[in-house]
Amino acid sequence: MTQLMIQRLGHKGDGIAAGPVLVPMTLPGETVDGDVHDGRMDAPRVLTPSPDRVKAPCRHFRQCGGCALQHASDGFLARWKQEVVETALAAQGVSTAFRPIHVSPAQTRRRATLAGTRTKKGALVGFHARRSDTIVPITECHVLHPDLIEALPALAEMTRMGGSRSATLSFALTVAADGVDCAVTGGKPLDESLRLSLPKFLPRFTRLTWGDETVFTETPPSQQFGKAAVVPPPGAFLQATPDGEAALLAAMEEATSGAKMIVDLFAGCGTFSLPLAANAPVHAVEGSREMIAALDHGVRHANGLKQVTTEGRDLFRRPLMADDLAAFDAAVIDPPRAGAEAQVAELATARLSRIGFVSCNPVTFARDAKTLTDAGYRLDWVQVIDQFRWSPHVELAAQFTRHAG
Repeated sequence: MTQLMIQRLGHKGDGIAAGPVLVPMTLPGETVDGDVHDGRMDAPRVLTPSPDRVKAPCRHFRQCGGCALQHASDGFLARWKQEVVETALAAQGVSTAFRPIHVSPAQTRRRATLAGTRTKKGALVGFHARRSDTIVPITECHVLHPDLIEALPALAEMTRMGGSRSATLSFALTVAADGVDCAVTGGKPLDESLRLSLPKFLPRFTRLTWGDETVFTETPPSQQFGKAAVVPPPGAFLQATPDGEAALLAAMEEATSGAKMIVDLFAGCGTFSLPLAANAPVHAVEGSREMIAALDHGVRHANGLKQVTTEGRDLFRRPLMADDLAAFDAAVIDPPRAGAEAQVAELATARLSRIGFVSCNPVTFARDAKTLTDAGYRLDWVQVIDQFRWSPHVELAAQFTRHAG
C-alpha cells in the first residue's frame, strides 16, 4: 500500500499526486492509500476526506464512465472549472473579468450517445465503464433527460434484434419537440427482415435512422431556434441542454448587441444564427452541407426574421477571409474542440467591432484569445456555461470588442 496526498485535479477530473500518480474519484487535499500500477491508483481508500467531498447521487457512479466528479460539491466544481479557464488564459498572458458560472439543472441533458451489446441472456445498454470497453447498464441517470431514460427498454430490444455479440451498437439520442430522435450505428446490415421489424419502435421514437438510412420518421424531430423550427440531420451537433443553449444565446445576443450585420462562423443548424436574425441580418457559415440545408429549410418556413444567408464552407481549410469579413460589424464563432486558429487570424486582421466567442476547450480558446488581444481586441468577460454536470468538460462564452483607433 502506498499513501499519497492529492495535489490537484487533472484535465480529465482525476486527482493527481506526486509522481505524478493519477487517482480517480479524489479531491485536492485528500490523503489516500492503495496500490499503484503504471502511474495510477485505481482503487484508492480515502483516509482524510476533503470538506468538498459529497455523497454521489447516482448508484452507478463508481462503475459508469458517464460522470467523473459526482463526489465533488457544486461549489468546488464551479471554482475548479473557472480556474481551468483562468489557468489556460494565464499561460497565454491573457486575463479578464469572469461572470458567475451558469450550471444546467440535473436531468436536462437532451442528447447523449449510449452503447449496446448483445449477451447470452439478452442485451446490455448504458455507458462505457471508465477506461474500458465494458458497458455498464444503467437504470437511472441524474444527467439525462427522463425521456432518454424511458427509451432504454426499446434500445435493449433493438440491440437484441440488430446487434451482434462481436460488435457494439451506438445510439445517438436527442430529445426533440415531439419525441426522441434515434440514430443507430454499428448494427447489422439493414436487410429486409430487420427493415420490417424496426417500425415496431414507432411509439417510442419520432425518427429512427439505421446507419445511413432513415427507417421511419413519424414526426420530424424539430428543434426551436428563435422563431424558426429546424429538423437537424440524424446525429447532428446540438447544445447539450436547452438551459445551457439559452445561456449561451443570451451571451451571444449581448456580445453582438447593436450590430447591423452579423456573421455566424461554425453555425451548425442555426442555434445562434436564427435567434440573432430577429434583430439583424445574419450570414451563417458551416462546413456540414446537411446542417446548412436544415438551417435553410428552417429559414424558409419562419416569419419575422431579417435576411439570413448561408454558405457551406470548411472553415479549417478555407477560413472566411478578412476582406469578406469586412462586410460585417459583429461575428459569432463556435468552433469544435480544435479551436479556430486560421479563422481567428482572419478575424484579427478584419478588425470587427464585436465578437461573441463560444468554446468547449479552454486551451484552444486561450490560444485564439491571445491572437485577438494581440491584434487590439479587448476580452471584456468570460462566463463558464456548465452543460455537462459532474464531468471535467468545460464550456464558455466570451465577448471581445475593438474600438476604432
